[in-house]
Amino acid sequence: MKKTLFILITILLSLVIYGCSASGDSEDTGDEEKPTLTLGVTNWTSTVPPTKIAGQILEDMGYEVEEINADAGSVYTGMSDGDVDVFMDSWFPAQRQYIEEYSDSIESISVSYDDANSGMVVPAYMEDINDVEDLKGNEDIVNNEMIAIGEGDPAMQDMQEVIDFYDLDIEMINSSEAAMLAAAEGEMEEGNPVLFYGWRPHSMFDKFDLKILTNEEVAEQEGLFDSSTIHVIANKGLEEKAPEAYQFLSNWSISMGDVEQMIAEIDSGANPEEVAQEWIDNNQDKVEEMKNGN
Repeated sequence: MKKTLFILITILLSLVIYGCSASGDSEDTGDEEKPTLTLGVTNWTSTVPPTKIAGQILEDMGYEVEEINADAGSVYTGMSDGDVDVFMDSWFPAQRQYIEEYSDSIESISVSYDDANSGMVVPAYMEDINDVEDLKGNEDIVNNEMIAIGEGDPAMQDMQEVIDFYDLDIEMINSSEAAMLAAAEGEMEEGNPVLFYGWRPHSMFDKFDLKILTNEEVAEQEGLFDSSTIHVIANKGLEEKAPEAYQFLSNWSISMGDVEQMIAEIDSGANPEEVAQEWIDNNQDKVEEMKNGN
């Protein structure tokens, strides 16, 4: 009896020790925790939908996601330093200078959408102003001013080149996107002529009847404000840091129409997280293709 009891105890102890050992081995060889990824966010409305969508998908993939809000220059500097991993809303060629400046540490990994336009915008009721050259000699109708976004944005440097190229007697009044739009909206509600900076995708084109002025001469000679392509930019360490996230973002794409629709919904008071989740729910096949590279 004692011998049988001893054997049973020995077997039980062996099982316990084996179980602990197996548990320890499992912890040692299990999957490592995925890193936190930081997404740069500017105050442009076009940045919000793709950033929210990508962020939610990355979280579903097991990553912690943080957003850093900053101006474009700071976002690119942060990527070059490794403080920011990804920026979902890089405009080419307007922001090409940052890619060139930080080419050792950042890279374009995919294209979100193309045929996005930007430049000088006027309301459609300014029927005689259709090309930038039409402003020459008529600058006083807009009080010799162009309302614009922050001067730190590289597009504003290109915009100044356009003004200089045509030798326009126009001063740029730089402010935030919200302040620019509020000022332009105030003028349009009164039916006044107004000149401001605009781009698509943006809800301003859904809310008002606007036109982006053509600039055929300067586009041909200087290559400024042609149609833009929107890129996803990442720190070059992302592939090693988060290979699954890198694969997903390398396959990223979205239509400009979808982005513009979401911007309009958010501007009308919808929750950005809910708008992003709705897009994800309605595009599950596309999401899986982007995640799996199929």
